[in-house]
Amino acid sequence: MAFASFSLVLSFLRVSPAGGLSARLAGWGVAIVVVYSLVALLTPALIQLGLLADPNAGLANPIYAPPSLAHWCGTDRLGRDVCVRTLAGSGVALQVVLIALLLALLIGVPLGMVSGYLGGWVDRLLVLLMDTLYTLPVLLLSVVLAFLLGRGLPNAAAALCVVYVPQYFRVVRNQTAQVKAELFVEAAQSLGAGPVWILRRYLLRNVITSVPVLLTLNAADAVLVLGGLGFLGLGLPETIPEWGGDLQQALTAVPTGIWWTALFPGLAMFVLVLGLSFLGEGLEQWLSGSSGGSAN
Repeated sequence: MAFASFSLVLSFLRVSPAGGLSARLAGWGVAIVVVYSLVALLTPALIQLGLLADPNAGLANPIYAPPSLAHWCGTDRLGRDVCVRTLAGSGVALQVVLIALLLALLIGVPLGMVSGYLGGWVDRLLVLLMDTLYTLPVLLLSVVLAFLLGRGLPNAAAALCVVYVPQYFRVVRNQTAQVKAELFVEAAQSLGAGPVWILRRYLLRNVITSVPVLLTLNAADAVLVLGGLGFLGLGLPETIPEWGGDLQQALTAVPTGIWWTALFPGLAMFVLVLGLSFLGEGLEQWLSGSSGGSAN
């Protein structure tokens, strides 16, 4: 089934649909994300079945063994299989990023709608708070939050969540303020519809259209930020396979010629970020083209 889905995506890429470049970019992005999702789902099951080694078991293996038939991507400083840790890291990255961005979405979108619709002091207060967070560099803010919260998967997700809430807030607030001035909203207000009804019935579906693009692009950025936290030693514990942490451990080994400990985690991170970026850019171009075509 997995191979059938992937072949379907590849066949989609070989044709030249009306979307042109945007469709190709989105198709490549979907293909990459599907592969990573399958790896993330299957790796824990294969480890449980004994078909893959435990990513933390390495004492019986030679340390810093180069890639071979026994260890396709070599072993690290503790003798752990780099290939297994890289595969398991995909699930950790997707899990943390998905939790963080869904929380940011659930917080940022309602706050943006309330702020844009109500205006007044509520709007000024929320804008001041969100603009303060937004002006801080993403990595710097996540480092401070991760340092305060401590290492761990929930804490890393919480740190990333706070970082991306202002982005959803700003986009949704601006669109809500524009849609609020439309005639159908004024008509609903004149008929006695309450704010909750108007927000849910009329505004939500009009302001939510840009969220998928922002979500996809933020996911690519969040993978890099999570890797940066791990590289600085502020992300996840060493017992959890995570690409940034593995790169940090490989930092002293690479200058001595032990290149494989950094190559494979870094390559895995790069390809996932590339796929998510392709997907986001493809969606953005497609939506822009659709809106332009409909306007004409």
